[in-house]
Amino acid sequence: MKLHLANLGDTKMFTAHGADHVMVNRVRYDHSIVVNASDVHEDWNASDFDALSESDFNYFLTYKPEVVLMGTGALQRFAHPKLYRALTDMGIGVEFMDTPAACRTYNILVAEDRKVVAAIML
Repeated sequence: MKLHLANLGDTKMFTAHGADHVMVNRVRYDHSIVVNASDVHEDWNASDFDALSESDFNYFLTYKPEVVLMGTGALQRFAHPKLYRALTDMGIGVEFMDTPAACRTYNILVAEDRKVVAAIML
């Protein structure tokens, strides 16, 4: 599915997604990524939802987001709250949704100039 691109300059936005990829500013990614308004981060090594650990979630602390959107693939899945306790203890929201919903929600929030991070698992 293609998404409409808002004219937000260099802001990183999802421009398309499919079963095996996402596109950010028309660049295709076939592996897990983390996206915020200014960058696409390819160094987040989480690729297996069942193997997520606290350190996978602590990765987001350096970005100081208001909310982390976890795109969990074709199906919405939920991690145990103890894995992301460090985020919620700091008042950072963590939302789990299927990847298409995470892409759409991220685009809306980043267009509103919110401090959002999208973690997309592929």
